[in-house]
Amino acid sequence: QVQLVESGGGLVQAGDSLRPSCAVSGRSLSNYAMGWFRQAPGKEREFVAAISKSGRMTGYADSVKGRYTISRDNAKNTVYLQMNSLKPEDTAVYFCAADLRVGGGYSTIRDEYNYWGQGTQVTVSS
Repeated sequence: QVQLVESGGGLVQAGDSLRPSCAVSGRSLSNYAMGWFRQAPGKEREFVAAISKSGRMTGYADSVKGRYTISRDNAKNTVYLQMNSLKPEDTAVYFCAADLRVGGGYSTIRDEYNYWGQGTQVTVSS
């Protein structure tokens, strides 16, 4: 069974940076395209960023483009989300997810992901 464990969230001030990570166990990370989603209180879980199995393709939500960077280290079975210039509206629980897709690319669709972590809280104060 594949397990995903996020870490690296926290409480920061507006303009600060954080780098949550997602450790994958049970199967090699190279089998999965990976994504990050977030969910704020009272809101739907939304797409944030995704990366293909090889790492050559990445995609971002418009709200984080230019501020966030997703990366992966298949040797360490870990995915990262570098978050810069954080804003109060970035406050949410951040989830990583694994997509056991055939072929390349990545998905921005929540329901296309097969496995999910438990989430890590990110709180940005103004």
